[in-house]
Amino acid sequence: MPLDEFDLIRRYFTRATPGAALGIGDDAALIAPAAGLQLAVAADTMVEGRHFFAGADPYSLGWKSLAVNLSDMAAMGAAPRWFTLCLTLPAADAGWLADYARGLFALADAHGAELIGGDTTSGLLAMSIQILGEVEPGQALRRDGARDGDDVWLSGPTGAAALAVRQRYGELALAAADLAHCAERLDRPVPRVALGRALRGLASAAIDVSDGLAADLGHIARASGLAAEIELALLPQLPLDPAVQAVPGYDLARLAGGDDYELCFTAAPAERARIAALGAELALPLARIGAMRAGRGVTVRDAAGQPLALPRAGFNHFD
Repeated sequence: MPLDEFDLIRRYFTRATPGAALGIGDDAALIAPAAGLQLAVAADTMVEGRHFFAGADPYSLGWKSLAVNLSDMAAMGAAPRWFTLCLTLPAADAGWLADYARGLFALADAHGAELIGGDTTSGLLAMSIQILGEVEPGQALRRDGARDGDDVWLSGPTGAAALAVRQRYGELALAAADLAHCAERLDRPVPRVALGRALRGLASAAIDVSDGLAADLGHIARASGLAAEIELALLPQLPLDPAVQAVPGYDLARLAGGDDYELCFTAAPAERARIAALGAELALPLARIGAMRAGRGVTVRDAAGQPLALPRAGFNHFD
């Protein structure tokens, strides 16, 4: 017997929501943010053929569709609490839905985020999640707080996801171990929620690297009325076979590839010791990769200090 919309929701997505006054099952959910906290709200959509390849593993899609939203909470220094899901399906396939829900809730449970509502319909495979988090007033990490002379930091190496995309398009051939690492980074990114929370009161600005490091740092620069400089030699190297560094476009992947979901943030030079200690505490390779300066735009400098030209700035959803 085919699943209808309500059976689908009951079977795969209805769970207890102790953190909400009312969860799935009514015309709207009811939530009560903790006293004195602000709500941080974000939303992301993933569409087959635009954000993921046809035939993608449903468990990984469930994981990633929430991960990209959790990454937005991380970039704001917010604690994720609730989310809604709008799911468009070509067909109500029970096996696909079970695997998608497992991936979704594996990450949701790890971060204490509750699914409290949404919608389902038929059509081209797509998933939209809206997430709500809590943050202390005045403590949210924003893009407009960087100051002239601030250091620019990155929470981990970028570029692996972009290399996985190139592999799937047949543009390069990675060794099995390297491909496995790159595919994991593309399909099941790890949102830096704990880091974002720890950066409250420490970072002056932050953003998650979703569309490409140079492009996303450019958003901080623009919002803060400054220029940003990246020193290519300071970017953390991907943990791949050294031969991969000779692949044409390797540096472009690290600078403009997107889908990394690391945090890029700025902080005063006086905070270097505290940030280093935080990296050790969280077992994250926090790297100082540049600085904010007076001016406009983003400049990438090579080992000799010469500016590099970037063929493109980063991912654009309407290219």
